[in-house]
Amino acid sequence: MPTLAIVGAGPGMGLAIARTFGSRGYNVALIARNRAKLDDLVGRLTAEGITSAAFPADVLDHDALTQALKDAANLFGGIDVLEHSPAPSIGSLALASPSETNPSDVQGLIELLLYSAITATQAVLPAMREAGAGTLLYTNGGGSVDPHPMLGNVNPAQAALRNWVLNLHKELAGTGIQAAHVAIGVWIGAGGPPGTPTAEAEEIAPLYWDLHTQRDEAERVFTV
Repeated sequence: MPTLAIVGAGPGMGLAIARTFGSRGYNVALIARNRAKLDDLVGRLTAEGITSAAFPADVLDHDALTQALKDAANLFGGIDVLEHSPAPSIGSLALASPSETNPSDVQGLIELLLYSAITATQAVLPAMREAGAGTLLYTNGGGSVDPHPMLGNVNPAQAALRNWVLNLHKELAGTGIQAAHVAIGVWIGAGGPPGTPTAEAEEIAPLYWDLHTQRDEAERVFTV
């Protein structure tokens, strides 16, 4: 069976993407910092007949993230699809406008979004190159494409990830490996700011299957 590895797995998009691929016969490797939350996701997927396993790792710890992906590949016999979607905690995220942004306001987000993506990719790409097949999918906010002044410190890190993914897509053209960027321009689920467009994770998840199977797009932007 093919395997999907989700870096930054959670009960929203991560679970929806796991269901999308798992219902089509994929094993699912779940990677995130919190073991208890991962075990809950594994239990939910198992109840739906989807084979999954938890690999706890802090995505900011490059060695731990690399080892988690290696462990997942060893357990399942390889990783066919990587989905990268770590996100900052909304409650702890300090926002700044562009003119008020200091380098330190961006550095942590660069490490979370871009550096972890590079680390995860380096962990799985050599085997994909050897096989001549694989898919690399990276989740990002809509501000990576259309920035908002209130997210003046968040959007630069998102844009850096987007730039790197689009460039990776170009580099891997013709190799059998698909790399693509997903920019989500809505609030996922309930509890968003008043007037903000919303969508359920289950509405967005099919985009990932499309990018994996159609293999001709570098980016999808989800808006409503």
